[in-house]
Amino acid sequence: MLAALGLMAALSGCSALAIVDGLTPDSGYRLESAIAYGGLPRQRLDVYVPIAAGGPYPTVVFFYGGRWTFGNREDYRFVGQALASRGILTVVADYRHYPEVRFPAFVEDGARAVAWTHRKIHEFGGDPDRLFLMGHSAGAHIAAMLATDERYLRREGGGRQWLAGFIGLSGPYDFLPLTDGDLVEIFGPADLQPASQPVNFVDDRAPPMLLMHGLGDDTVRVRNTRNLAARALSSGVPVTTIYYPDLGHVRIIGAMAKPFQGWAPVAKDISEFIHGREKTERVDKRNSCRSTPWRATFESPGAGTTRGLVAHDRGG
Repeated sequence: MLAALGLMAALSGCSALAIVDGLTPDSGYRLESAIAYGGLPRQRLDVYVPIAAGGPYPTVVFFYGGRWTFGNREDYRFVGQALASRGILTVVADYRHYPEVRFPAFVEDGARAVAWTHRKIHEFGGDPDRLFLMGHSAGAHIAAMLATDERYLRREGGGRQWLAGFIGLSGPYDFLPLTDGDLVEIFGPADLQPASQPVNFVDDRAPPMLLMHGLGDDTVRVRNTRNLAARALSSGVPVTTIYYPDLGHVRIIGAMAKPFQGWAPVAKDISEFIHGREKTERVDKRNSCRSTPWRATFESPGAGTTRGLVAHDRGG
């Protein structure tokens, strides 16, 4: 196991995902796979149903990352297992990639997957009234676009009233100007690019947000999370931000896998947000030298409370 941990830390992309998948237990869920949410080959999703009693279950629709150019839902069984084992029904959706499509086609695929989930998830024991969007990296961008720009869900016959919350892990939400040629190809000329930035669409109708970022991330800058949190707070949206000192871009999603949950309590923090058991704690002075996540919890100004930055000791 120690060797696997070291190898996982050194790898990224498909190699790391293969290792994580091989170490992910089969317990805690029932898998319904390759369900069509649209008519195209990439419009497929997997459903991870908790086996524990207690439904209907809160439901997450998860979009993986991959620079909008690669990724497959089958590689994220560890996300489904981590959440389903905590009583959260999880939908992992594929979507079309560049160069097959460009923005906003992958966001439109996301909207279609969410609409399918809202209509059908009760058949699997999920609760459509407790529907959360979640994503990592490019997938967090897709989820954030759906949570902030209502046009996408409206075209599918719904809207942001479907959403109980948004969970973003290391997402690009405010990433202009574009300097990489492939990103210009994906998002179009400069005059069209502002339409791709979630930060530009935040208003008071956005759902509550849990925004998480590793301070060691050198792929997506932390300012993306900080800027989205600030815009949401100024719009009166409840926001919780968590920054993990020792995590980079890949490790923050890898920390959800059962063998690697000792890296950081990412899965636990997500579960607490979804189940509504968010708690604040004062730092334990006896352990204040330990490396711990930094959490800022903000409530809507209408609630009359703003809680500042506090450190949470995770007990080793």
